[in-house]
Amino acid sequence: MSSKLNKHILATIIYYDCFNYPLTVFEIWKNLIRADYFSKNENEMQVSLNEIVQQLADEKLLKYVEKHNGFYFLKDRKNLVEKRIQKNKVSIKKMKTLLKAVRIMRYMPFVRMIGVTGALAMKNAKLKSDLDLLVVLKKGKIWTGRTLVTFFLHILKKRRHGQKIADRVCLNFFITDESLEIITKDLYSASEYMFLFPLFGFENFQRFQIKNSWIKSIKPNYAITEIPPLKIITDSVFSRNLRNFGEKILSFRWIEKTLKKAERKKIMQNPKTHQEGSLIYANDDALVFLPDPHGPKVFEEFKKKVGDLSI
Repeated sequence: MSSKLNKHILATIIYYDCFNYPLTVFEIWKNLIRADYFSKNENEMQVSLNEIVQQLADEKLLKYVEKHNGFYFLKDRKNLVEKRIQKNKVSIKKMKTLLKAVRIMRYMPFVRMIGVTGALAMKNAKLKSDLDLLVVLKKGKIWTGRTLVTFFLHILKKRRHGQKIADRVCLNFFITDESLEIITKDLYSASEYMFLFPLFGFENFQRFQIKNSWIKSIKPNYAITEIPPLKIITDSVFSRNLRNFGEKILSFRWIEKTLKKAERKKIMQNPKTHQEGSLIYANDDALVFLPDPHGPKVFEEFKKKVGDLSI
């Protein structure tokens, strides 16, 4: 293929095919992947939506890509369109369930931002999917904040654990409001956190986007969100005052130290912490629990699809 833009468009469609996720023209433009991002080429790349529309009519690209009902996908993958529409309906219902939980979480001491990630953020969730969250907590109170959020969601029967998965909140990613930059800077993370959808704490969400501007080197149309989403939950006077009251009561340093010691011991004794390929961070800046991260698997599938198409 001679056109660089063709390569970028096809790389984008192939990558999201790994998620069984056909794309609209706008989604291709917004989530466009630089096929040469790994070359460390620092030249800024700008592509307009109109250029994407024109390029999608290129015969060289149409050897690999088809269109149906406004969605673009790889050849012989037309069945994904109906599946995506169904998953979108499922995701809407799950989002309503999640918003109920977040309305409660905003009262929790030390909570500064809550964002939905994963399949639900993409509106690509299955019936049995859980509800992935990224939670931002106050610097210096990550262990206390995590314990409180986990405890209350467990009491309310909203936390994922054991075999209780569907429509349960998955609490596997906590960072602080002073450590907003994601550690893993790869294609999977760029996609994951470009889809991140804020549900509470919009100002900290914007700070998160600024701190992770490295995404633009992989996805050139990455941009800071200027207007809060309609579904975002805002603070009320009551929720803010109740959260502040709880923070005053739980401000003692010995509480944070005690919980850190107990939780770190539990984490280190968990066999999943030490299994090959696990991604576990447990420090004062980040608490990340991904014993079986999807990123490497998705990237291997992506490389295989590129190879199979002999591009």
